[in-house]
Amino acid sequence: MSESVLMVDKEDGVAVVTLNRPQAMNALSRELRGALCRAFTEMRDQDDVDVVILTGAGRAFCAGLDLKELGGESSSDGGGVGAAVHETDVVAAIDGFDRPVIGAINGFAVTGGFELALACDVLIASTAARFADTHARVGILPGWGLSQKLSRTIGIYRAKELSLTGNYLSADQAQEWGLVNRVVQPTELLQACRALARDMQSCVPAVMRGYKQLIDRGYAMTMADGMDAERKLSREQARGVTSEQFASRRAAVQERGRKQK
Repeated sequence: MSESVLMVDKEDGVAVVTLNRPQAMNALSRELRGALCRAFTEMRDQDDVDVVILTGAGRAFCAGLDLKELGGESSSDGGGVGAAVHETDVVAAIDGFDRPVIGAINGFAVTGGFELALACDVLIASTAARFADTHARVGILPGWGLSQKLSRTIGIYRAKELSLTGNYLSADQAQEWGLVNRVVQPTELLQACRALARDMQSCVPAVMRGYKQLIDRGYAMTMADGMDAERKLSREQARGVTSEQFASRRAAVQERGRKQK
């Protein structure tokens, strides 16, 4: 029996989701795209998952769509790359997940794999990570958000340099440009991501979910509209918090601060 193309390991509220096609640099075959969409859809209804860590097996995070498979599909059903992007939108599946997703970028994140990384909420990269947008080189336009998210993350001029050349971006440069939160040694990558996940788990679960949604919604708005959305949601949420709950949570935050000194 062949090994699954996607592995999901849950422990203490953290799900590690691993793209498992190392021989193909975790290229997104039809099977892997479907498995990834199903995994995130199913985890939305699972209360035992607080945080997801998304990573890849082997030397790549993800090399994008499986172009070898698509070559065969194009000749047989006429669907081609466009159909593959839009029939199984893995980024939409991740966007629909209401808890934090930490991207553990272990190696190459290229084109569709770059878009997969940008779908995560936080990126921790190993020193072996490399990013590249080769859409223009292979002759297709992105369909999972890269043209819009990258410029908003690192600035329009840097984004154009990457997307209009297809050149690689190193992990250290990605950190300097604000694309990744931090860079660690490969052997420390999952450990660092798990530590971050534990910190996230110390938050009030419902508020953490609402906060993620608020940030994402506001990011797509003007500053004024985002501020209005925050005020509205803040007022609504505050009505459901008793003084006793607030005092208890405040005490827990103070105690955690004392332990970290």
